[in-house]
Amino acid sequence: MAEIHEECGVFGVYHVENAAMLEYYGLHSLQHRGQESSGIAVSDGETINSYKGKGLTVDVFQKEKLSAMKGNTAIGHVRYSTAGGQEAENIQPIVSKGHNGCLAVSHNGQIDNDVELRLELENHGAIFQGTGDSEVILHQIQYERGTLLERITQAARKLDGAFSFLVMDEDRIYAVRDRYGIRPLSYAPCRQGYVISSETCAFEVMGIYESYDLKPGEIVEFSKDIVKHYQYTNDISHHMCAMEYIYFARPDSVVEGKNVHTFRKESGAVLARKDQDLHADIVVGVPDSSLSAAIGYAEESGLPFETGLFKNRYVGRTFIQPTQAMRDQSVRMKLSPVESVVSGKSVVMIDDSIVRGTTSRRIVQLLKSAGAKEVHVRIASPVFAYPCFYGVDTSTRAELIGARLNVEEICDYIKADSLRYLEVEDMREVAGQIGLCLACFDGKYVTNLYTHGKELED
Repeated sequence: MAEIHEECGVFGVYHVENAAMLEYYGLHSLQHRGQESSGIAVSDGETINSYKGKGLTVDVFQKEKLSAMKGNTAIGHVRYSTAGGQEAENIQPIVSKGHNGCLAVSHNGQIDNDVELRLELENHGAIFQGTGDSEVILHQIQYERGTLLERITQAARKLDGAFSFLVMDEDRIYAVRDRYGIRPLSYAPCRQGYVISSETCAFEVMGIYESYDLKPGEIVEFSKDIVKHYQYTNDISHHMCAMEYIYFARPDSVVEGKNVHTFRKESGAVLARKDQDLHADIVVGVPDSSLSAAIGYAEESGLPFETGLFKNRYVGRTFIQPTQAMRDQSVRMKLSPVESVVSGKSVVMIDDSIVRGTTSRRIVQLLKSAGAKEVHVRIASPVFAYPCFYGVDTSTRAELIGARLNVEEICDYIKADSLRYLEVEDMREVAGQIGLCLACFDGKYVTNLYTHGKELED
């Protein structure tokens, strides 16, 4: 139950009847990736119409609104803001209509060099409506020359950072993934067309269980009922964001060929193997993203897995709250200890990460107030010690408890009886052949952030 924010999710529908309704179901499946706003743009083959607003997908879109959005091609977006504020102008998809036709863009990630690109585009006459880096992508595509594919290719080569985005005109969708492979993007056949998503869990709700990942540095064109693949650069690497496995993605999603639940369960088992001398009574996972790791720990250790914390399903994920005060209140509203389960017990509490420390401290207090004799905290990820500039809302080391305190000091702060983290090498072992970006744990950034004025110091 980390105290971090992931920015958004994208979903696209190509050549499927009543695309807006299918788009709605796709975005609903990705709601865990962003709850600030939701939007859909639909093409009827001649023009693009969009509708978007603040709030959950189910609140923004009513049946009447979806029925009025005619067309067989659509892209959509659910958002948590990292680059750019919460202004309505930053809600996606972002749509432009000009002499070159209509274009819509939905973007997941963060562009490192957006400030430089924005200034250059403004000097060439571009007028920005919002403050987000996603609008930079749209303007950059509009600024380039040639066919739409050529313009997207040239724009993608200029972008640095972590991104996966969708571009839609009147009758095509282009899916684009960053050259480092930091942000996920997949597609799958659907009826007579295709669907594209940040996570495969959105396919499964439609009964689709076979999908394909975009490669790093790849553009996939969905046009005239065919799929074409282009490589906009050969300077690629494989650095999937480790937090996709640890926290962001749903357990039923498959990322880079590995099921997220399996990854988390194996991480919990590794933690248990390092706890041979720990004497405890039960294992409790912090719902929901830590439950898989807790199951793995319990199976490996032989301790019973118990529901010691109850989650109120009608309160949003803690990370989505935009202020610390709101996050603290959300924890109190969201989690309740099950006294009959934890009272008098030595509890192993499994969580996915500790970022600022305040949520972990509060959960330990909840368990002890319910009568837990001991609370041993085990974290299914390494120490979060460095800020992320690839779309995770941790911008300075000062806000990270792992950058200021050692493990013993963090243990004292959260008032746990003991504390153990997964090691970076353990993460690599669980990932196997999958290349990971572990910058938030080891400080080894994939891109040269200093060239973009990023601040790594407190």
